[in-house]
Amino acid sequence: MTTLKKFAPWKIQADDTFRLSEVDTRVPKDSFTNDDAKALKSLFERLNKLQTTLYAGKSRGLLLVLQGMDTAGKDGVIRHVFTHISPLGVRAQAFAAPSEEEKRHDFLWRIHSKLPGKGEMVIFNRSHYEDVLVPQVRGWLKAPVLQKRLAHIRNFEAMLMDEGITVLKCYLHISKSEQKKRLQARLDDPQKQWKLQASDFEDRKLWSNFMRTYQQTLAATSTKESPWYIIPADDKSERDRFLAELLVATMESMHLKMPKPTLKPGSFKLV
Repeated sequence: MTTLKKFAPWKIQADDTFRLSEVDTRVPKDSFTNDDAKALKSLFERLNKLQTTLYAGKSRGLLLVLQGMDTAGKDGVIRHVFTHISPLGVRAQAFAAPSEEEKRHDFLWRIHSKLPGKGEMVIFNRSHYEDVLVPQVRGWLKAPVLQKRLAHIRNFEAMLMDEGITVLKCYLHISKSEQKKRLQARLDDPQKQWKLQASDFEDRKLWSNFMRTYQQTLAATSTKESPWYIIPADDKSERDRFLAELLVATMESMHLKMPKPTLKPGSFKLV
């Protein structure tokens, strides 16, 4: 059994003064001693069993937040990790720039209806953090408004935890050089060109600003109850394995249980 203690080096402590630039974008070689096909099969079987228990029990919920720069692998994680579990009770939700209607409401308004219910696992591909990250980089938020939004997020996530929803937040940590390779691969592949947007290249020019903003935001919103974890993302297979193990460890810490059967064994006989 993998416990959350294993991931302590990648866990951001509350109000941490860590430097994102000092965190490796690749997983250390000795992190996974059993990286063969049999071990991977066992890992994903465990994940599937835990998700089935979550769905059947309907006493807890899980929100997985995925954040990261363009090409960090948010889509890839969803495609590769969650293909191994039943789609029942699992939902992925992507967030883009807010619509005109969403702008007329508070910044968390569009998040509420997308949250998991009891028995559900929901994956956020980007999230409510977009409304503090991008405005910071673009200079759209004044400092007092930013601090209030960060406080609202901390309180919002604390409320979710109080309601039985575990919040697992993962920053997919990719290097600038690896992003260049992946953007070029998308430019060269007609099957991937649809993913490209002008903002991908505009944001790359602001890489240093984004790194500084991510560093400050992650430190300000990583709490004991809903911490941030940094996921090394330069290697896709390492990234997926790392996140799958973290997800399993998180769900095991939730102490999920199957519901008691409504029928007593022997109550009915098959004819």
